[in-house]
Amino acid sequence: MTLPVIGLPCCRWWLKDSQFFHLVGEKYLRAATWAGGAPILLPALGEEAPLAQWLDMVDGLLFTGSPSNIEPHHYGEARREGDFNDPERDATTLPLVRAALDAGVPLLGICRGLQEINVALGGSLHGQVHALPGMRDHREQGDTLDAQYGLAHPLTLAEGGVLHQALGATHAEVNSLHGQGIRTLGAGLRAEAWALDGLIEAFSVAEAKSFAVAVQWHPEWRIDAHPLSRALFTAFGDACRQRRAARLAA
Repeated sequence: MTLPVIGLPCCRWWLKDSQFFHLVGEKYLRAATWAGGAPILLPALGEEAPLAQWLDMVDGLLFTGSPSNIEPHHYGEARREGDFNDPERDATTLPLVRAALDAGVPLLGICRGLQEINVALGGSLHGQVHALPGMRDHREQGDTLDAQYGLAHPLTLAEGGVLHQALGATHAEVNSLHGQGIRTLGAGLRAEAWALDGLIEAFSVAEAKSFAVAVQWHPEWRIDAHPLSRALFTAFGDACRQRRAARLAA
């Protein structure tokens, strides 16, 4: 059987020579490959994105992290001073999430990807988790990648949930590189993991037709070094292969 195709929605950034570029971090492409997939990039075309055709092409979708934040008007709040936004990515990914769930395409969301899935389903976000009373600072620490992506805090996994079943344990440690976080969960989402301060760090789509999980940390970083990362990408890859096999058999 040919490899399952995993689509990765792009960011749209203003780069060299005053032009926009559509791009995805290489670590996510390598993670899709680790999961056994053939990655393809889906440009941030907004309303011009051919969502139905993309969903006919792919066997899974990986919604990646990014330095940009979702524009707050998507969950009923005002724009924040100094925020780095990517409106064309929002205009692509938010409807893509809903269409993919309707079509039964496996989904994995990471960091911004978790926030996109949550907002696409009616959830909201905290703009600055570290400014909230009683909450820890979840932003990256240190000057090197090893420090920034090092294990930062423990998690409690929901007993009987998707992550618990994949890992076989109810506790894990993860890295932490985010300033925003979940305020309220979107419709049909089930919390899968919490940080010690109570912040929801992962969720699943309760009635999804296939694998649909999102995490706030970065499991794509050195997957082989972390049992939870291996379990997560293995489960996602298995779901993509199952969809590929079903599509070929149809």
